[in-house]
Amino acid sequence: MKQLLDKKRVDAGHATPLCNRPQYRAKVAAMRFALISDEHFGKAAYFQGKLRKLTAHAPKLCQSFVQRMNQEVKPDLVINLGDVIEDESRARDLEHYGQFIDILSELDSPVLHVAGNHDQVNLSDADLRGLWHHDGPLHYGRDVGGVHFSVLRTIEIADQAIHLPEEQIAWLERDLAQTALRSIVLMHHPASEMRLEGNRWFEKRPHVCRVAERRDFQRVVSAAPNVVAVFNGHVHWNHLDVIAGVPYITLQSLVENLDDDAPGRAAAAHAVADLDERRLVVRVAGAEPVRYQVELRARG
Repeated sequence: MKQLLDKKRVDAGHATPLCNRPQYRAKVAAMRFALISDEHFGKAAYFQGKLRKLTAHAPKLCQSFVQRMNQEVKPDLVINLGDVIEDESRARDLEHYGQFIDILSELDSPVLHVAGNHDQVNLSDADLRGLWHHDGPLHYGRDVGGVHFSVLRTIEIADQAIHLPEEQIAWLERDLAQTALRSIVLMHHPASEMRLEGNRWFEKRPHVCRVAERRDFQRVVSAAPNVVAVFNGHVHWNHLDVIAGVPYITLQSLVENLDDDAPGRAAAAHAVADLDERRLVVRVAGAEPVRYQVELRARG
């Protein structure tokens, strides 16, 4: 595993600037996908009395993301890892989620959506299916560009726990077994063993961060040789864990305030991943750029 840090700073007003680096311009892999997470459209979000989510920036940051995807990155797929909204009421949540969907409708690439905990407070499964233009359960599988994507729907019990139901773990095992394609698992909450010291949101609340059933999940993923990586959001930082050779990659929130309080500086985070038969390269752009390179496991 390699992690290369870039110290370039990006102003919050320029969330996703066009980058002249050859590795961003070139179509270097068999499959390219982009990820965005924790956009939090809605009311200003304070935590412990301080402005922590720069929700007012969300529309502009998403518009900049779409522009960069269409003009420069040109991914085969875009993935929304969830928490599109800062929940308020069903009416306001539908309005704000709809605003996000309208912005992403300008993408030239198809989009896969993951349900976040804020998305499920006031919105029903039927609401989310309608917004996503999706039929069936909120956990599902899709093949795009020769890669299989398994999308899971984690469930938060407010202030108590994060669950991945047993039936979804069983479904995931079947879903991964039925494909010969390289596979990516997508979920909102982390199912790794990340330590949370220093995380302003979850250091003292790990029970509402990591999936309670993560050991069962890890067993299924580790036993499936076609799994390339697991991606999630929720934690509001960039993080990499490796479990049994599988990278578990956590993506920073688009609107996380990197400063201690107002007026603030948005993380403006999104990721671009290039996958071929040998390796996965993930580049996180924004105010905290980072790069991960993973050599793929043998299929066995």
